[in-house]
Amino acid sequence: MTKINRELMKGSIELILLAVLEHEPMYGYQIAKEVKASSRQILQLKEGSLYPALHRLEQAGLVVSTWQTRDDGAPRRYYRLTPLGREEVKARRAEWQTFTSAVEGVLRHA
Repeated sequence: MTKINRELMKGSIELILLAVLEHEPMYGYQIAKEVKASSRQILQLKEGSLYPALHRLEQAGLVVSTWQTRDDGAPRRYYRLTPLGREEVKARRAEWQTFTSAVEGVLRHA
């Protein structure tokens, strides 16, 4: 399995979370599973980075959370994008595309 530098992941986690939540509200474990599956098992979010990042996004007004009760009665916290979060994911995606294109250009010519 390919190992990703922690600093790359650290600088990308908020964009990854915003992008995943763009499709539907999800709870923490569901978010981690979706990231892992859609990255072909390369990106794996640990609780120690997932929940602090979600809380940062919530404090910034990009995500809101609500508690929902599962069928078995257990509570589960769901996260969803706010309207501001929807705007932010578009802006960050464009910034990411510009950045990765620039890095790819350097790597091709270096």
